[in-house]
Amino acid sequence: MSLTIDHDAVRWSAPAGSRAGRPLLVLLHGYGSDERDLFGLVPHLPDDAVVASLRGPGSNRSGYEWFPLDGELAGELGHRRTPTTDRLREEGTNAAAAAVREWLAGLEEAPGAVGLLGFSQGGAVALQVLRQDPDAADHVVILSGFVAPGDLPGDEVLAARRPPVLYARGAADPVIAPFLVARSDEWLPAHTDVTTHVYPGLGHGISMDTLRDVRAFLEARYAG
Repeated sequence: MSLTIDHDAVRWSAPAGSRAGRPLLVLLHGYGSDERDLFGLVPHLPDDAVVASLRGPGSNRSGYEWFPLDGELAGELGHRRTPTTDRLREEGTNAAAAAVREWLAGLEEAPGAVGLLGFSQGGAVALQVLRQDPDAADHVVILSGFVAPGDLPGDEVLAARRPPVLYARGAADPVIAPFLVARSDEWLPAHTDVTTHVYPGLGHGISMDTLRDVRAFLEARYAG
């Protein structure tokens, strides 16, 4: 399964000709949304970064997606861990991450550093990009997301390098299955230099506390 990012749908915070050498932050929206959603975070992000918000390569009734959430991944069925749900999540994140990597490789203005920020399934895809190619990004922000099932050759490289990752989620999130949260809580400290924030009372969303923590994390990266 080969997927492609729509270059014409990308929303940029800076015009062409002014992006080279600056840190690039790539935004990957959640299921059923589009490139306009996370782009609304730009005023809350450091001014240093050039922001590019991508549109998921698949579509559904409510918007766009990085991989389908139908069949055994639909609704409550997706909260059951089975060989099939593991396989569908692994295949879906791998195909989407490959598309993001292809888009990054085709950039005409080379960034000074690359960060990936994804919400929900976009967060899983953001990390999967790094797992497929540890040189593809310098840091990752996972908001209400998860670590996809399966193992990749890049996992051992990440465990040695321990790239910076921000993992932020709501304690009352009803969307991400508990077994995926448990996997993320175990996998991330073993493979990355993870900063974890869990917000009491927050569901499947982004709060002002989340935005403050994201900004602080990114500012530390750019200062380095």
